[in-house]
Amino acid sequence: MPSSTEQPTSKVPPPPPKGPKITEMTDDTITQNTILVNSQHTNMRLLFLLQKAVQHLHDFAIETRLTTEEWEVAIQFLTETGKMCSDIRQEFVLLSDVMGLSVLVDSISHPKPPNATIGTLLGPFHTHDASEMHQGDSICSEGKGEPLLIEGLLTSPDGAPIPDASIDLWHCDENGLYDTQYPGRERPDMRGIVKTNDDGTFVIKCTRPVPYAIPHDGPVGKLLQKINRHPYRPAHIHFIIQKEGYDRLITALYAKGDPYETSDAVFGVKTSLLYTLDKLGAEKAKKYGMNPDDWYLKWHFKIITNEEAKKLVYQKNKDALTRASANLVLNAEGLPEPAPLD
Repeated sequence: MPSSTEQPTSKVPPPPPKGPKITEMTDDTITQNTILVNSQHTNMRLLFLLQKAVQHLHDFAIETRLTTEEWEVAIQFLTETGKMCSDIRQEFVLLSDVMGLSVLVDSISHPKPPNATIGTLLGPFHTHDASEMHQGDSICSEGKGEPLLIEGLLTSPDGAPIPDASIDLWHCDENGLYDTQYPGRERPDMRGIVKTNDDGTFVIKCTRPVPYAIPHDGPVGKLLQKINRHPYRPAHIHFIIQKEGYDRLITALYAKGDPYETSDAVFGVKTSLLYTLDKLGAEKAKKYGMNPDDWYLKWHFKIITNEEAKKLVYQKNKDALTRASANLVLNAEGLPEPAPLD
């Protein structure tokens, strides 16, 4: 740092690089000028994303006649959202969830054929420290809720078993809280990973999930309160299913008839993912060391290969371009970008 008696050294700025010149700046030219100066590179996908972001943001401001005061409030809201983020809490993910964007992006990125298990949003509570369990283990410590046994089957859409796939699952406890929401968390709880058997089956113990409120002590919660929306989600169990050569499935199963089934705060419920619990019964209770009145859930998951997923994404994106009638092409990754100039 220079001393108080030293004068800062003046630097002569370099000559401006070659590029587009902004010669007239008005309400009518600002959008095109911004797009123009953002286009001084050869990454066509990035060019397309920035072009559309600027176009839609400017259109939003024009159509709503956005005021300086309103934009300052929005900037402050986004600032507070960022400050709320930590290693175990992602307020921006929560914002994306309550705006319906997370579900939409997942549906676009991972479309499924009618005979495969559909995906839904990841949510803000997944961690990467879950322990791998043996068949029939419990992912929950004692006293976390009413015991539930899950018998699952993983196959391709045509029914071929998929062995040695990773089933990563997690859910809230009977208080409607995830382990990361408790202070002093020392290890993962209410979450675990189990591998499928040779016949595609897996068995895991957990507890019956309950409805709960998403974190609403931050800016996202304040937004929901201001617009008269509740913060509650129906009871559900999250799953990430992975196997080399197959499209990763992020999904969740939701309790049918839950009070919040039709008003999920983050829009995750889909009809084909609704479950109904049964009682375990004496035979299975004896086999797994549980009580006959404990809960039981049986579910058949179906996933597609990476190649099938890639073809489906390409076809969906191609159909979208046809409807848009824009001067766009699909790049090597099957994503739209501007067509090259002749």
